[in-house]
Amino acid sequence: MVSKDHDLSVRRQCGLLSLARSNLYYQPKGESAENLGFMAIIDKQFLETPWYGSRQMARYMQRQGYKCGRHRVRRLMRLMRLVPIYQAPNTSKKHPQHKIYPYMLRGLTIDRPNQVWCVDITYIPMPRGFLYLVAIMDWYSRKVLSWRLSNSMEADFCVETLKEAICGYGKPEIMNSDQGSQFTGFEWIQALKDADIKISMDGRRRWIDNRMIERLWRSLKYECIYLNAFETGSQALTGIGKWMTYYNTERPHSTHAILTPQEAYERKTEPVRLAA
Repeated sequence: MVSKDHDLSVRRQCGLLSLARSNLYYQPKGESAENLGFMAIIDKQFLETPWYGSRQMARYMQRQGYKCGRHRVRRLMRLMRLVPIYQAPNTSKKHPQHKIYPYMLRGLTIDRPNQVWCVDITYIPMPRGFLYLVAIMDWYSRKVLSWRLSNSMEADFCVETLKEAICGYGKPEIMNSDQGSQFTGFEWIQALKDADIKISMDGRRRWIDNRMIERLWRSLKYECIYLNAFETGSQALTGIGKWMTYYNTERPHSTHAILTPQEAYERKTEPVRLAA
């Protein structure tokens, strides 16, 4: 039974985040208990060795005593949206109707907020399933501008996150993403075109192109996700929300010395030049 106080809190959260009330009570996507255990192990190991493909990850699992072959590891890594920093030949097939846009940031000096935003999706483990988290970050300040949880990787939750960021902060000159289907599909591309935002996508063998938001995921998982046993979607939403607020407003980012991402977003500092 949900208490009146809890229900009121949920209503307030829905209003602040522009979410449908039902979204706070969604069920995590399911897998067998064994596969969920394997996914948690793979996720933690991948943060330490992001160059592990399915073959090397399967070897690691077997050395740890787990009966988890390469085919299962490969399926679970795809489900978790984990892509190693290299790509073996012919392992990634593009959707024939999805256009891939060139990477626009190589050699670009990023010296102001809203010049470049980046977006990515990560897997969030839960006791009885898993969720997906999408976040949009301002590249210059490293501030997280908007984020959402979902139990599927449909494009609509990414588009809603984009609209929320634009509503709160204006629009960037460039949006950078990977080549995942959510970011090459019609809905996402059309939303960027409608807002007159230039589209940039990571190169196929350029893991470094998306390093800013990958570092965010690592910090989030070690400082929040793995330290808390979120039982429900609403608990995960609240816990991640608190950490995101802490990250933006209290946690100084090494790129900007003692400034937090929020302070760097509001105050111009030294430019960031990307490696060629």
